[in-house]
Amino acid sequence: MSDLHHQDSDATLSRWLNLAALLAICASLTMAFIWQVVYNELPCPLCQLQRVALILVGVGLMLNLRFGPAAVHYSIILASALGGAVASARQDLLHIVPGDKGYGSALFGLHFYTWAFISFVIVMIFCAVMISIDRNRLRASSQVVRSGVVAAALIWFFLAISAANTVNSLMICKLGPCPENPTVYLWKF
Repeated sequence: MSDLHHQDSDATLSRWLNLAALLAICASLTMAFIWQVVYNELPCPLCQLQRVALILVGVGLMLNLRFGPAAVHYSIILASALGGAVASARQDLLHIVPGDKGYGSALFGLHFYTWAFISFVIVMIFCAVMISIDRNRLRASSQVVRSGVVAAALIWFFLAISAANTVNSLMICKLGPCPENPTVYLWKF
């Protein structure tokens, strides 16, 4: 009986942690999007890659919420976080030269790409912890899990903010390479 209770509490903890992580991804994407619109700071190509990585991390979290924890979902999250960390570290290294003010404005003293690097490292640590929590429930195949109202609403919000970022990328880059230092939208409505 205590094993069953322990597994249920692990499942509840896993669900809430995945929800909290997806909420953090949504908050990051929303903040970047709002900052871009309010301050007219269009994301550079490396910034765009970091947003794609955040979206892919969110896809893995969304899959965990919708289909239950699976090794392949955590693999998606880890691979995406690693790719995002590489892109953000590259951008940090580009602006590490003394006197370089960096790209875009700073938030709490750090540029968004530095925050992104920190976030991706946290996501990788999160995955290591979650794999430990979910070790007895990880499976090769997924099955649909009944979503609560909060999870369903968060998943829909994640899909909406991801779509908004995708449309935004198309407006900045069209269907070709992104400008190195974008200052205007190439496609306007």
